[in-house]
Amino acid sequence: MHFFDSNGVRIAYVDVAPTGEDLGEPILLIHGFASNHAVNWVNTMWVRTLAHAGRRVIALDNRGHGQSDKLYDPAQYATSIMARDAAGLLDHLGLRRVDVMGYSMGARITAFLALEHPDRVRRAVLGGLGDRLVKAAALPGNIAQAMEAASLDELTDPMQRMFRAFAESTKSDLRALAACIRGNRQSLTERGAGAIACPTLVAVGTKDEVSGDGPALARLLPRGRALDIPGRDHNLAVGDKVYKQGVLDFLAEA
Repeated sequence: MHFFDSNGVRIAYVDVAPTGEDLGEPILLIHGFASNHAVNWVNTMWVRTLAHAGRRVIALDNRGHGQSDKLYDPAQYATSIMARDAAGLLDHLGLRRVDVMGYSMGARITAFLALEHPDRVRRAVLGGLGDRLVKAAALPGNIAQAMEAASLDELTDPMQRMFRAFAESTKSDLRALAACIRGNRQSLTERGAGAIACPTLVAVGTKDEVSGDGPALARLLPRGRALDIPGRDHNLAVGDKVYKQGVLDFLAEA
């Protein structure tokens, strides 16, 4: 595990060399809420898949997650700030322009990175995020209350229970996650989405009830396209083989 300083916040990351022929095209991976680089990208075999395909793979733990610093002020989790963490990591590694893939909250961060730092993103993959990028905040606000509940047993709402159980399984700092949900509420306007210039793949499971409509978001993006992940919900889509092959094909395009 490596660390760098992002304006006073210690951010953890891994940097994995390609195991196949080096294509010279690194990719940055940005995980979702309550996850971390290992759960989102290592355990699902994404790092191995991409490295085997000849890519240098960089994956960070977002602030408030994994081994990165935990913060308790919601203002410290604004999506633009988290996108600056990603851009700062590229600066730290001396990388000017890379492919970027995010999942769920990580996809929202990726979209903001592509819009606000367009010179840093060659191609973008928005996994687990559809038109909620322009229609709603990242996740319902009551997820913060789910993080603050005394125990999972107190919760009856299915989505609250799902995210609290996931946060417990990843041994996350629940107080930091509550602050993250409250601070990470920014959406793009349709005009903002229309200003994302890089080729963008929107990949959403056909049974995903969290992300919103993937094809609808793809239609807003000037160079967007949609990838349906058949029969997968928000959680199970992450490691799906259709998703992986679709991303490999997309990244390999000239």
